[in-house]
Amino acid sequence: MLEQIDSPYDLKKLDKKDFPLICEEIRQFLIEKVSKTGGHLASNLGIVELTIALHYVFNSPVDKIIWDVGHQCYVHKMLTGRKDQFDTLRKFNGLSGYTKRTESVHDIFGAGHSSTSISAALGIAKARDLKGEKYSVVAVIGDGALTGGMAFEALNNAGRSKTDLIVVLNHNEMSISENVGSLSLYLSKLRTDPTYNKLKQEVDNLLNIVPPIGKSLHKYIERIKDSVKQLVVPGMFFEEMGFTYLGPIDGHDVGSLIEVLERAKKIKGPILVHVITKKGKGYKFAEKFPDKFHSAAPFDIQTGKFVNEGQATYSDVFGKTLTEMALQDDKIVAITAAMPEGTGLIHFAKLIPERFFDVGIAEQHATTFAAGMAVQGYKPYFAVYSTFLQRAYDQLIHDVCIQKLPVVFAIDRAGIVGEDGETHQGVFDLSYLRPIPNITIMSPKDANELVEMVKLSRNLEFPVAIRYPRGKAGEFDITRECSIEFGKAELVTEGKEIAIFALGRMVGKVLEAKEILKVSDLQPFIVNLRFVKPLDEELILDISNKVKFIVTVEDNVIAGGVGSAILELLNSNGIYKPVLRLGFPDKFIEHGDVENLFKKYNLDAESIANTILQKYKEMR
Repeated sequence: MLEQIDSPYDLKKLDKKDFPLICEEIRQFLIEKVSKTGGHLASNLGIVELTIALHYVFNSPVDKIIWDVGHQCYVHKMLTGRKDQFDTLRKFNGLSGYTKRTESVHDIFGAGHSSTSISAALGIAKARDLKGEKYSVVAVIGDGALTGGMAFEALNNAGRSKTDLIVVLNHNEMSISENVGSLSLYLSKLRTDPTYNKLKQEVDNLLNIVPPIGKSLHKYIERIKDSVKQLVVPGMFFEEMGFTYLGPIDGHDVGSLIEVLERAKKIKGPILVHVITKKGKGYKFAEKFPDKFHSAAPFDIQTGKFVNEGQATYSDVFGKTLTEMALQDDKIVAITAAMPEGTGLIHFAKLIPERFFDVGIAEQHATTFAAGMAVQGYKPYFAVYSTFLQRAYDQLIHDVCIQKLPVVFAIDRAGIVGEDGETHQGVFDLSYLRPIPNITIMSPKDANELVEMVKLSRNLEFPVAIRYPRGKAGEFDITRECSIEFGKAELVTEGKEIAIFALGRMVGKVLEAKEILKVSDLQPFIVNLRFVKPLDEELILDISNKVKFIVTVEDNVIAGGVGSAILELLNSNGIYKPVLRLGFPDKFIEHGDVENLFKKYNLDAESIANTILQKYKEMR
C-alpha cells in the first residue's frame, strides 16, 4: 500500500482502517533502507503513526508542519514524495537526513539542532495573522528537545500571545540518550483522565454565563476552575503557561491521534497535544537500544550488529582517558548535554556516577554549570560536539573565559563530520574560539596525542579547548605519559623551500601528500602545530624565514582559522611571503561521505599535493 502514496493527498484518499498496515510497511521500509545507509532509525520508528495522522488531518504545505531537530522527519519525507530517494539518504548529493527547505516545499523550516520548532512556528503563525491568511501551524517537538531553554522561551511567548498554534509534544522519554530532569519526570507521571476535560469544559461554560456582578465572584470561580484543574491533573504546567492541553494520547493509535488533532484544529489559541510514543517501535534491537539506534551506522537487520562495530573512536579515547584520570583525581567531573554515549562519557558514567552530570539538551546551562563547579575547585570537562558548542557562545565568553576558569571543552566531531551535513559540520570552532582571550586551543594529530592532550589539560588553570574529529581512532595507549610541551609544535620532517603547517587529522593527509610530492623532488618542512592558541611562534617564524612559500592545512573554514592566525603572526613580524591556506571555503558544507567531501574541497592527500605543486611551479 505504501506504493500508492506519493503525496499527502494520496494518503487522504485511503481508508483509515488500512493505516495500521501502512504503518507496518513504513517501518519495514525504514529498517531496510537505514540498515544500508545508516541514519536516525529509532526516532523515526517511534513517530510513524503520528506522522500519518498529521498529514491526514492537515494539508501540507498549505498548513505548516515544523519538525524539531528534523532527524525524525524520515516518515514525513516518505509521505511527501521522496521515498524513492531513500537509497541516497545522507549520501553525497543525495537525500538529506534532516528537513531542508531547498529539498521540498513540505520542509517548511530547516533544522539540525533541537528546541527551535516552537519559536519558528510562532513566528510563522504571527506572520500568517499579519497577512490575514488562514492555515494551521503545527510544531512537533520531543520531550528531549523540551529540556532546551529556547523551547521554554517560546512556550512562554506563545502562551501569552493567544495566537492559534498547535504544539505536538512527542513524549518518548528519550532525546539521544534517556531524558533527565524534573520536566521529564513530570511528563512521565501524566496519565489520561477524561474526567478532567469534561470538568474543565463545564467550568469554562459556567464562567462564560456568569453576569458581571463583581470581580470577587469572578475571582472565586477562577479559583474553583484552577482547583479542579490541579485536583484532576496535578501541576497542569502547560495550561498555566496559556496552552489548552490535550492528552496524553497513545501515539501508536492512528485513529485516536486523528480524532485529537481534528479537535485541536478547531480550538482557538495555543494548543498542546501530548502524545506518548515508544522510540524504536517495531524493531526489537532499536526498542532495546534506542540510544545506539538514534544515529545508526549501517547494520545487519537480523542481528542488530553494526558494520565495523568494536573499533575505538576518538570519543572512546577521550572518555576512557578521562575516566582513568578521574579515578586518580576526585576533583575531575564530567558534563554532557544529553550525549553520554556519543561523547564517550558512558565509560565515566558507569564507573563514577556521582561525578557525572547529564544536564539534558542545554549547552548554555552546561557551560555555566561547569563554570560554577570550577569556582568551587573542581576540574570540569564538558564533552560537546563542535556544532552544539556554538549554542553556548555567550556563556563560553562571559562565564568561563572572562573569569579565566579552568573548564576543559572536549570538542568532539570537530571538522567535517560527513553524513549529517550543514547543520553538524564542525568547521567553525577554530574561527569562533580563536578571538576569545584566555582560552587555549589544541588539536591532536592522532589518538595517542589526544590521550596526551587530555592529560596535559589536567593541570592547566585556565579555559582549554581540545578539538578532535569524528571517526575511528586506530591504535592508542591510554597509559602513555604526556610528552607534549605546552604551546609547542612538533617538527615532523625537515625540508627546504616549502613549509607546511598542519593541524589535527590534516597532519596525516599532509604526510600522505609528502609522499606524492617526492615524485617532483619536493621536500617540504612539515609541522604538526598541535596548538592554535598559543601558536609556537618561535618555530613558525624560524621555519618561515627559511622557505620560499608557506602552506597551512586545516579541517576548518579558511576564514578566521589557523591559516589566518599564521598570516597575522607573519605580518606582525614583517615576513611577507606567499601563504597558501587550505581549508573549507566560505559556504556551508553539504552532507556526504567524509572522504568524498575532502576530495571535493581539495583537502584529500592527492589534491593537497597537486595544489602545492601547482603553486610551486607558478612561483618559479
